[in-house]
Amino acid sequence: YQLVESGGGLVQPGESLKLSCTASGFTLEYYAVAWFRQAPGKDREGILCISRSGENTSYVTSEKDRFSASRDNAKNTVYLQIDSLKPDDTGAYYCAADRSALYYWCTASWSEQHYIYDGWGRGTQVTVSS
Repeated sequence: YQLVESGGGLVQPGESLKLSCTASGFTLEYYAVAWFRQAPGKDREGILCISRSGENTSYVTSEKDRFSASRDNAKNTVYLQIDSLKPDDTGAYYCAADRSALYYWCTASWSEQHYIYDGWGRGTQVTVSS
């Protein structure tokens, strides 16, 4: 029962990245999946949550334009696309899986109540620097 994030690295401002969150030992299709970011010296903060159906994504309002998520059930993977990267995007990126969410919607408190998640990955580091 494991979530593994990948795809991070060192990128220049303005570039894009696509992070992956792959599950092993369980079927990610049955879970809403949220992405979080933790900048150095700061608390972990929510970015977005994609529903089990993949049809709805809930965002932290300030991040909606540059972040998007998608699912590939055949690969048991959820992706986070980040465009127009900024130095402030630097940090560790984590995914988390929520089995309690309804099919079409993430749990309303997905970004605040971290205890709702059944599992977390160990994170992938993104560094944005010129």
